[in-house]
Amino acid sequence: MAVIALPLRTDRLVVRRMTPADAAALAAYRSHPDVARHQSWDAPFPISSAVELIAGQGDLAGPTPGHWVQLAVEVGTTMVGDVAVRLDDAGSVAEVGYTLDPAHQGHGHAVEAVGAVVDALLAAGVHRVEAGLDPSNGPSRRVLERLGFVLEGVARQAHLERGEWVDDERWGLLADDRAAWLARPVGPADEVELVELAHDTVHAYLRLRTHPSQRRLVATLGQSFADLAVDHPDDGGGTVEPWVRGIAADGEPAGFVMTQEPTATSPEPYLWRLLIDRRHQGRGIGTVVVARVAERYRTLGCESLAVSWEPGPGSPEPFYRGLGFVPTGDIVQGEVVGRLELRGATPGG
Repeated sequence: MAVIALPLRTDRLVVRRMTPADAAALAAYRSHPDVARHQSWDAPFPISSAVELIAGQGDLAGPTPGHWVQLAVEVGTTMVGDVAVRLDDAGSVAEVGYTLDPAHQGHGHAVEAVGAVVDALLAAGVHRVEAGLDPSNGPSRRVLERLGFVLEGVARQAHLERGEWVDDERWGLLADDRAAWLARPVGPADEVELVELAHDTVHAYLRLRTHPSQRRLVATLGQSFADLAVDHPDDGGGTVEPWVRGIAADGEPAGFVMTQEPTATSPEPYLWRLLIDRRHQGRGIGTVVVARVAERYRTLGCESLAVSWEPGPGSPEPFYRGLGFVPTGDIVQGEVVGRLELRGATPGG
């Protein structure tokens, strides 16, 4: 017996049963090397295999205990991908996977489709939803992050794919996780404050985290304090003088910022750390904070503000460039150094 009723409709798409008419589209995007790279099948994926896969689902009306089922994702009249669902024998735990035609990626369709399936499963009484992915599959990871999934661990070299043992990230979502994620603040913050940290408030800021995909790029407040526990030399050979503030958005801890103050040996201030908690990203808070920091140093008579970023997927480079930081040509410990001239316009203005 199906656990959820199909089709599922959102503002932009429909998730429905897959039919034999979908075989050609399924075979086409499964044959794309960028799609197959992180999957269990080989490319090209013949249409005969697509026909067999769809026929193998028989008359299943949707997700059914003890079975895998592929659900078509349709935008307008075009099938753009699919969501796979497997329920355990009791119908209590679901595993999901998702594939999107590269021609239709980058528009939020995967987040919207998987979110609709997840919400329907949880509403129908499913206790837990799971997903596994190759850690090198950054776009797939970001889909789970944007739905509120929790990274629970990594099974090392758990799958043999095309002769290579690869890791398997394990993600999970409970109904409470999803409810908390949907209840997070959204939209521009009405009030952003830079607050001094005190004994009775610092622990709330120590708990803040970015998304897992960003953690190699952004240090937590605790890690930053650890860096300051020993003398940290500045570029001129002196010792860093930090300026640290918590970031509160509409009264709620939302991040922190840490800079290196200008000194006699290193007169240019440096934006050392900026973390916006995963629940508050996308609200324009970082832009406001950088503008406040820049204005502080402009008032102090500084001519520029420096920052650095690690290049590559997930890099904050587009964010800083959008605020007016320009690469200087210097590379320090593998990071690109950028500079914002403080005599010009407000960052992002």
